[in-house]
Amino acid sequence: MGPEHRAWVPPAWVAWGAVVAAFAFAAVSLLWATGSTLGLDTLGGTVERLGRARDPALLSANAVALVLKVLGGVLALALVQPWGRRLPRRPLLSLGWAGAAVLVVYGVLQVTSVALVAAHVVVPDEVLSARALRWRLLLWEPWFLVWGVLLAGATLRHQRLRPAS
Repeated sequence: MGPEHRAWVPPAWVAWGAVVAAFAFAAVSLLWATGSTLGLDTLGGTVERLGRARDPALLSANAVALVLKVLGGVLALALVQPWGRRLPRRPLLSLGWAGAAVLVVYGVLQVTSVALVAAHVVVPDEVLSARALRWRLLLWEPWFLVWGVLLAGATLRHQRLRPAS
């Protein structure tokens, strides 16, 4: 096949974007897992209240989220760094595609649900402040979606630059 038929490869910045999204999100979880209340008002509701009370279950959930996000960052690094080429191709691609799918689906569901609340189509059990609603609609929930799209791009890039042997 000639160069004019070559499949499109996402640019490197997409793959690096997945790395940055993962580790930046992990940093936020680290803050909250260690009991920081910084930014909790942007979440609102029960999460804010439990965070301010340093609820052990919420701190533990943030610790688990931290580990998962760091692992997501390592996965993204494996897809973009030369050392990732030494890893088994099929499991790495499977993890990349599965992670991307979970993040995109979760992000779409979260953005949609918060948008429906913001549009007054759905009335939640617990009312969020206008500030928390705005932050969740414009940052927290879309972050999952953006990270998932970037991870999909990183996975596609790795797949196309390292074809099956």
